[in-house]
Amino acid sequence: MFSVHHISLSVKNVTESVAFYTKLEFSKVLQWESENRDLTIVHMKLNGIFLELFCFKNKKDAHESTKFLETDLPRVGIKHFGLKVKSIEKAKEFVISNGLANSVNIKRGRTEIDYFFIKDPSGNFIEFVQDDRNF
Repeated sequence: MFSVHHISLSVKNVTESVAFYTKLEFSKVLQWESENRDLTIVHMKLNGIFLELFCFKNKKDAHESTKFLETDLPRVGIKHFGLKVKSIEKAKEFVISNGLANSVNIKRGRTEIDYFFIKDPSGNFIEFVQDDRNF
């Protein structure tokens, strides 16, 4: 009955964000801008899931605690989105070689999956996860 349609992020610079997510194989499918140019919305798509980027002219910075995963996770609300990969090591190499992050720390999670996080140009967290479990 239900399936995931989209994830929505607010970003600081829409051009920079589109370039970043294009490197992660998202394709830009739509861009809308308000008449007064106060708001730009971009839809990008990856494997049937949309990423909806909002860029407001009058942005408000996120609270300081959202800048670090350790202080952000305890706060109630949406924290990040995850991209599943076949090989966490190859994903790490890809992220670094494409300039999406300077360093990556692969960890083994409490739920027995390997993962790492990076931030997009606006500071939004993205998790890369290798999940070989069979549920």
